[in-house]
Amino acid sequence: MRIDKQREAFIRRYTAGERTNHWLVALTFVLLALSGLALFHPSMYWLSNLFGGGTWTRILHPFIGVVMFVAFAILAVKFWHHNLMTWSDREWLRHGREVLANREENVPEVGRYNAGQKLLFFVMVACLVLLLASGIVMWRAYFAFLFPIWAIRLASVVHAVCAFLLICGIIVHIYAAVWVKGSVQAMTRGTVTPGWAWKHHRAWFRENFRPGDK
Repeated sequence: MRIDKQREAFIRRYTAGERTNHWLVALTFVLLALSGLALFHPSMYWLSNLFGGGTWTRILHPFIGVVMFVAFAILAVKFWHHNLMTWSDREWLRHGREVLANREENVPEVGRYNAGQKLLFFVMVACLVLLLASGIVMWRAYFAFLFPIWAIRLASVVHAVCAFLLICGIIVHIYAAVWVKGSVQAMTRGTVTPGWAWKHHRAWFRENFRPGDK
């Protein structure tokens, strides 16, 4: 655990590379959401103007999707072991009201990620895998001709449902990051205060921080 004494002993939570990867995923997600909505319904087709029109929107959307999948896959592999559910996580979920009431001292100690973050992580993994698979089936310029029409129609439904779930999940993710004061700093500066770590991720704090660490 690295302590930055020049910034009031902040604790390093994410490296520069991890933060860059995260923001690449965030940027590509926004682009995919906007272009996907433009292609989803005529009432939102005006969003295609952000990408140079309908033709460019259809061309760029799948390529941006591949970039997001690869970027997220790198993060998923790196943090997979931190997101495995434990007995403490199940107990944490049972005390959800205490968490929402900001009484985290009454719930089991949390490691690097809490149970809610872990569930969201696996929802994102499942959605992105299905989005990639269904997107390949629908990708007319390269792959769609390999599949029967019923498979393409099924893939379209799966793609839309998974995109909806992913958008909802990201909204929850953003809301939680803003709601828990100090969380945004972890992904902008890469650091958190010892107080933040002790309150929200006490087990992670105990495992990684010792007085005098540098």
